[in-house]
Amino acid sequence: MPRTIWSGAISFGLVTVPINVVSATEDHSIRFHQYHLQDMGRVRVRKVCELEDREVSNAEIGKGYELTKTQVIPITDDELRNLPLPTAKAIEIDAFVPLESVDAIRIGEGYYLQPAGQVAAKPYKLLVQALGRSSKVAVAKYAWSGRERLGLLRVKDDVLVLHAMRWPDEIRDPAELLPPPVEVSDEEIEGALALMDTMTTDSLEGEEFQDHYTEAMAQIIEAKRESRPLPQAPEPEQPAQVLDWPP
Repeated sequence: MPRTIWSGAISFGLVTVPINVVSATEDHSIRFHQYHLQDMGRVRVRKVCELEDREVSNAEIGKGYELTKTQVIPITDDELRNLPLPTAKAIEIDAFVPLESVDAIRIGEGYYLQPAGQVAAKPYKLLVQALGRSSKVAVAKYAWSGRERLGLLRVKDDVLVLHAMRWPDEIRDPAELLPPPVEVSDEEIEGALALMDTMTTDSLEGEEFQDHYTEAMAQIIEAKRESRPLPQAPEPEQPAQVLDWPP
C-alpha cells in the first residue's frame, strides 16, 4: 500500500469528503550515485553553513525567505501548515469544466484520493457518480509544500484522481518558437494523414510502450556484475514498406 502524502478533505459546496492522498504513479528508473573513479569511494553532497564554515545536521536546518542580502525571514513548518488559506486543509472545488477545454500542457503528475474511513464513503461515491454522469472534470485549489496550487479532479475506475495543474502565467508563450512561414500542399497533408493511419492504435499497451531503456541498463549492470561481455545493441530493423512522404 503506498504511503499517504497528505490528508485533508475535498470541499464541494456543502459536501465535505475526508480523503488521503497517495501517489498514482511509480518510478522504476535505475538510479546512479557519484563515485570517485580511482577507488570507487562514494562522493556525497554535504550541507555546510556559510557563516560557520561547518557541516550541519538536518535538525539544524530550516526554511527561510531572503528579504535582502542581509535579512532572512525564518519560516517554520507549523507556520506553513497553518496558512490563513481555506486550501491549507482542503481541496476546494471552484468549477466544473469539459476535459477537452483544459490544455494538456497544464496537466501534471497524478494522485489517487482515498476516502478516509467509513464516514467518507457516501460523499466520496456521490462525487464520483456526479463527475461520471456529468462527463466533466473539477478544477480545484489546494495548498501543499509551501504554495497554493491548481488541480484537476477526474474519475478513473471509480477512484478520484487529482492532477496537479500549472497556473496560466506558468505557461510560456510558444509564439517565438513558430517556424518561418512555409506553404504546405494538400498532397503533403494527405501523405501525413496516410502515415498517421498506419501508426494508429486503440491502446497504449504492448511491447512498443515498455521502458526498454531501463531493461537494457539492468542487462548491462548484470553483465558487469558477472564479468560477462556487455550486450550489444540490436541492428535496426529495415522498414517493411517505405512511404513516399513527404512527396
